[in-house]
Amino acid sequence: MSTTLPPSAGGGPTPAEPTPTEPTIPDGAGTGLWKDAFRRLKKNPQAIAGAVIVGLFLLVAILAPVLAPYGGDELPGRTEITPTNIPGPGELDAYPLGLDRFGGDLLSKLIWGAQASLLIGVVSTALGLVGGMILGLLAGGLGGWVDSVIMRFVDILLSVPNLLLAVSIAAILGQGPYAVMIAIGVSQVPIFARLLRASMLSQRGSDYILAAQTLGLSRSTITMSHLLPNSVGPVIVQATLTLATAVIDAAALSFLGLGGGRPQTAEWGRMLTYAQAELANSPQLAFLPGICIAVTALGFTLLGESLRESLDPKTRKK
Repeated sequence: MSTTLPPSAGGGPTPAEPTPTEPTIPDGAGTGLWKDAFRRLKKNPQAIAGAVIVGLFLLVAILAPVLAPYGGDELPGRTEITPTNIPGPGELDAYPLGLDRFGGDLLSKLIWGAQASLLIGVVSTALGLVGGMILGLLAGGLGGWVDSVIMRFVDILLSVPNLLLAVSIAAILGQGPYAVMIAIGVSQVPIFARLLRASMLSQRGSDYILAAQTLGLSRSTITMSHLLPNSVGPVIVQATLTLATAVIDAAALSFLGLGGGRPQTAEWGRMLTYAQAELANSPQLAFLPGICIAVTALGFTLLGESLRESLDPKTRKK
């Protein structure tokens, strides 16, 4: 005769029954490449520092009309300037960082200069990105003689130093902010073109490409729907790094007098140009815009390098 064990007092499973457990999901499982990269970025101090710098730069540039006490071209302190004296930081209550040679508020000039640098950097990088992706897409997607012709053209552009190429183009187009944007953008085209082509070539032998070819999909469909979306990641990362170069190049072209505008125009490179004659008596006129350029470029570089490290399985930290 068999005996039946009574159920437990609490109505739960009997001792003979196993207690159900929740399945354990590995860390990072089911997440996409970018979501997984973002998870690693949040743990990277270098990425956090770069994001903070870039965030502050963007905030100052966007809110310049609100943050700046005076307009970018205003000269509120021109009556305070003498041939032998330029008021420095703390000398006048109305101007916390002092005045420049023309009587402009230095704090306002630095704030408006962030907006000018952001505009030039973003537009020039966008121009270089679009142009480079078109050439890289044609070279990597079509191959053959098209690839050879495009790459030889890109090699010619790469044989000229980046800044020298930008200076040459800006000198041909004439002085002005639009000439600077185009010049910097054209100088960046070969970088993006070669990077996208190399990424596409490395993806050609992947299983998903072979599967698409087996299904009879056309070359254009495979290239635009499968090959390009999976090859564009390194290009986007490079665009972040190139923003740092664009900010420096824009300041360099303005320093050389190719940026156009009036002498009192609020732009960091132009401020450096007119600060040369005042280095002995007013070094802050060169020191402050120089620090702004260096810190901004550092922020984009830290963020871009961290993003590249988090997306590249060969170099990213575990």
